[in-house]
Amino acid sequence: MTSKASKPVLYVAACALLDADKRILIAKRPEGKPMAGLWEFPGGKIEPGETPEQTVVRELREELMVEPCKTCLHPFAFVSHPYDDFHIVMTLFLCRTWDGFPQPVEGQEIKWVRKERLRDYQMPAADLPLAAELRDRL
Repeated sequence: MTSKASKPVLYVAACALLDADKRILIAKRPEGKPMAGLWEFPGGKIEPGETPEQTVVRELREELMVEPCKTCLHPFAFVSHPYDDFHIVMTLFLCRTWDGFPQPVEGQEIKWVRKERLRDYQMPAADLPLAAELRDRL
């Protein structure tokens, strides 16, 4: 009997920024990146020694030039999803308060969308249950 090699586990933290009109910010993955053209919640890989909250703050600064209120990051949901080459565990935070105006600085497109419209955007498989949670629970 042969054992199947396990896939690496990728730990990710993402954030659903909610504006005053209850719209959610999503970002389109730019060309040249894995899953290019798909829409996702801003975030990224948790670096060694970093908490998920620190990851979200760092990624929002780097990707969108905004400074989230650290005490305003609320854990909302998580997903554990197998892809072909890795397994992702992603925590999604909600944030309603930040400084600055989101600006895409990594070649990505961004949009503010109503929760009911999230299903109109093609997303990576791991983001789909998170989008459903946002639609159902907000």
